[in-house]
Amino acid sequence: MLDVLGMDATAEVVYREMLAHPDDGVADLTRRLQLDRQAVRTALDTLGELALVWHSPEDPQSFHVVDPHLAAEMLLARQRAELAAQQQRLQEAQAAAVQLKAEFTQESGRDEMHRLTGVDCVRDYLAALYDKVESELLTFAPGGAQTEANLRSSRPLAENLLERGVQMRTVYVDSVRNDSATVTHAEWLTARGGRIRTVPSLPNRMILCDRKIAIVAVDSDDTSAGAVVLHTPGVVSSLCALFESVWQSAQPIGATAQPCDEQQLSLQQMEVLRLLSLGHTDDYVAARLGVSARTARRIATKLMEYLGARSRFQTGVHAAARGLIRP
Repeated sequence: MLDVLGMDATAEVVYREMLAHPDDGVADLTRRLQLDRQAVRTALDTLGELALVWHSPEDPQSFHVVDPHLAAEMLLARQRAELAAQQQRLQEAQAAAVQLKAEFTQESGRDEMHRLTGVDCVRDYLAALYDKVESELLTFAPGGAQTEANLRSSRPLAENLLERGVQMRTVYVDSVRNDSATVTHAEWLTARGGRIRTVPSLPNRMILCDRKIAIVAVDSDDTSAGAVVLHTPGVVSSLCALFESVWQSAQPIGATAQPCDEQQLSLQQMEVLRLLSLGHTDDYVAARLGVSARTARRIATKLMEYLGARSRFQTGVHAAARGLIRP
């Protein structure tokens, strides 16, 4: 019956027997259920992976079994997390399909899509494009702290746009708040009319010009590889809607980050929980948050301790079971 929740028939029988006789060890379970010892141990391993059974700290030969009410919530949370991971993979596959089409689509007038290969090509294109921007420039800037050289080189372009009355809005990741150079640059932009906000993570580097042109990095893990330029109205409109949705949830750069729930977890910690529940690695989490892999591991370790979890994935499952995240 519980196979739909990831528990095979033998594991279910063993779990039910342990609920009825919580003091039973392997020998008792083997005798009561008339199963061989290996089958019982395999079932216990399965239950351990599901975090429904673990060794008693007082006696390594005995086991603690999780209450069925909590177990049901944990199994449901695991299924939700796996479904969310499948949906994430589907979205990534759809994005890859769009990228593939963009790479091989010939230019066709107003609806053209074309590829900019390499960071120098992207910079040259943007330098020419910024002279034509009339009213609005929207930017997703993932990757964490910016180099001082890049920040200095971007100032003349930004100043020119703002002096022409162009509305500039930029979203960085929260980790830039710990970098003095980036914060100073943000304050410089804000003083001249630009608007800066931050969120825990961003999906990709993106620039939107006058809601008519979108420039999107072809590889979110290596934004120096190049970009795709999109003019298709429907696509650009959807990307603008994405920007507005993220902007509404973002916090102004000058505001103090506040805990987002009654358990005093920060927005960044909540984002780490969400990414862990999807099965992502520490390196992936680090890239999405714009922090070092060491920092990502430190955050994940603290969350594991906070939730009493024994693995990264189990941390996400426990978070979902406690209602901290909703896949």
